[in-house]
Amino acid sequence: MSASPLSRLPAPRLRLGRIERYVLVTQARSLAVALAVISALIMLIDFVEISRGLGSDVDLSALRIVGLVLLKSPSVILQLLPFVFLFGTLSAFIGLNRRSELVAMRAAGVSAWRFVLPAAGAALAMGILTVTVLGPLAASGDGLWQRERARISGAVPGARQTTVWLREGDDQRQMIIRAGRQDRANARLLDVTFFIYANGPDGRRTFSERIDAATASLSAGRWRLTDAVGAQTGQRAVRYATLDLISSLADEEAFEQFARPQSTPFWSLPGQIRRIENAGFSSTAYRLRLQQLLATPLMFAAMSILAAAFSLRLMRLGDLARMSAAAVVLGFAFFFINQFSAAMGSAEVVPPFLSAWLPPVLTALAAFTLLFYTEDG
Repeated sequence: MSASPLSRLPAPRLRLGRIERYVLVTQARSLAVALAVISALIMLIDFVEISRGLGSDVDLSALRIVGLVLLKSPSVILQLLPFVFLFGTLSAFIGLNRRSELVAMRAAGVSAWRFVLPAAGAALAMGILTVTVLGPLAASGDGLWQRERARISGAVPGARQTTVWLREGDDQRQMIIRAGRQDRANARLLDVTFFIYANGPDGRRTFSERIDAATASLSAGRWRLTDAVGAQTGQRAVRYATLDLISSLADEEAFEQFARPQSTPFWSLPGQIRRIENAGFSSTAYRLRLQQLLATPLMFAAMSILAAAFSLRLMRLGDLARMSAAAVVLGFAFFFINQFSAAMGSAEVVPPFLSAWLPPVLTALAAFTLLFYTEDG
């Protein structure tokens, strides 16, 4: 009986040999070059975009624009890291192939799994580092970029500011907050209306009061309203110079409670999901973001295996260029499948878990299948 493909996998090794270390160093150099090229392109595009956008309305120095680029670009770069591992690993293994080093390794009886799996393991470790350390830093930078853009745009006379809707509450009451504008620089809501609903014993909500105020700011667990007018159901309106309303939000969460999922750090997503659900909002986008981050290491490893599998064909057999082009096309295909799946998850067509994990799992299965067919030893 012929051995199954899985039986050809080498026994796990806790220590890397000289060959594995050499391949990992070669891969790291190629990844650094790919990361530098992609980062430079993204930062150049962002510099032009900010210069022609915010820079056309406000006089911004080149140094200030560079600072804004450094806040905005990291989150975009992290989204394109799968391509860094695809192009970097592909370049590393093609270089090894052209220098006949792969031929020498395999002629000496070294299985392709010995240098493919360590490369995938390094990508997996880099994915974990990206999710736990680099991702939160990029998310914080994206949040700062959003606030700086709002502050700079708000300083422009006649700048358009959109209506803001918020919602918070507990088991006893729910508050829907509508603000005509928001002053992020001073952490205030302007032209505010509070719609307050009471929760009955049967779970039904009954409208109880409306309060209109000129401004609202959050401090010490209370909304501080100024120049407010409140009216309860069936009663006359009452005017207040200042009015305090108990809030379930912490002070630092006044404007971050409903921040974009991309601006929410990985470690804050579970708590963010709980707060949004307690406020009565749908947390689908945040659950999808959490699952996508958890699946990121698998996507990095799958892209590395895919690139290695397509570049193992010997130079003397030809078609290496076509195989490399096929790897790039397939990598882009899986990336767009990932984006399409994310759109389906955001629209609640498919569950967030399935939407986030299906593309990397498919990529990994395709990479392993190709590697099983390519590897002959």
